[in-house]
Amino acid sequence: MKILAINSGSSSLKLTLFDFKKTAVELAKIHLDGIGQKNCRFTFKSADKNIGQNMHIKNHEAGLKFALQLLQKHGPIKNPAEIDRVGHRVVHGGEKYTKASLIDAQLIKTVEKLSNLAPLHNPINLETIKACKKLLPRIWQIAVFDTAFHQTMPEKAFLYGLPYKLYEKEKIRRYGFHGINHQYVTEKTLKLLKKKNPKIISCHLGNGSSITASINGKSIDTSMGFTPLEGVIMGTRSGSIDPAITFHLQHNLKMKPDSVDHLLNYESGLLGLSGISSDMRDIYHSIKKNHEKAQLAIEILAYQIAKYCGAYAAAMQGLDAIIFTGGLGEKAFYVREKVCEYLNFLSIKLDKKKNEKATKIEDLAEISHHKSKIKIFVIAANEAMQIAKETKNF
Repeated sequence: MKILAINSGSSSLKLTLFDFKKTAVELAKIHLDGIGQKNCRFTFKSADKNIGQNMHIKNHEAGLKFALQLLQKHGPIKNPAEIDRVGHRVVHGGEKYTKASLIDAQLIKTVEKLSNLAPLHNPINLETIKACKKLLPRIWQIAVFDTAFHQTMPEKAFLYGLPYKLYEKEKIRRYGFHGINHQYVTEKTLKLLKKKNPKIISCHLGNGSSITASINGKSIDTSMGFTPLEGVIMGTRSGSIDPAITFHLQHNLKMKPDSVDHLLNYESGLLGLSGISSDMRDIYHSIKKNHEKAQLAIEILAYQIAKYCGAYAAAMQGLDAIIFTGGLGEKAFYVREKVCEYLNFLSIKLDKKKNEKATKIEDLAEISHHKSKIKIFVIAANEAMQIAKETKNF
């Protein structure tokens, strides 16, 4: 069975074609970055091809059409009809969608209604879905939701201290995000632990970051909330702050709501604290030049991650493993080291040599010391694989 996994962003499109036989085999990977801009960079990778160049692609439908042409031109398929199913990442599924679902008129209508909760993501997910249904009309299209994994959270974890009627009528609650990858790395860890009801914390760290606690593969709490703004500091997002700060900015600094929204989502986090960049690589490089705010930004991030880990260990009344994943989680060994230093009281012991070597992993590495009571893993994010697996099993 050949399955095409699609992950669409505001100006990007990622497609991975898998062939499921005894095991899943990745046939080809395509990444379009800069859709709608003057120069769009595309890369195509397969077992015998590695191509990349700049070109203009006006929208996601044009990008999808171009990607299908690449798949035929360079060999994984001779005809789009060879694709059995298409799996789409959809960011927000609300409370209705707790698992992968067939895309029909009702699902599209529901996802459209949820666009006010994910205005940067759901509309573009829908644009790609509609384009795909147009270009591949006879092929099953499956939606895999970023929020679905977190729908096992109990009320005590997902409700805010607001009037209950706001939840009943407006569905204001914690939803959580990055669920596709949290599920992927958690399921890999379950196989490694071979323990009854294991308690796991997964740290998805990148430009957007979230921490999730799970018991036996079921999410019981997560750091992102009603929107992806809540939680630890991120590349340009503030993470959790006192809500009254937003009133202060509007009343005392006369900022308009849209300006406050932009400040919290695009001017804060690592970028705002360091004054250097939202990219951890740039920040780490600046430490070598004795840049104090760069050091401070890293300290704050590690401190906040450790606080969530400590809180979740208490909430689960125990902990068996911590996972680091995502671009920053996989590469920033110095952040992992600082986080684990804070958690020494839990009898966590990091193997520093393994930790530093783990920056080059392609799949998985254990970085805990043999004397550590809690396992520590670095696992490469693979949302495409999880999307494909759920699409196959639908």
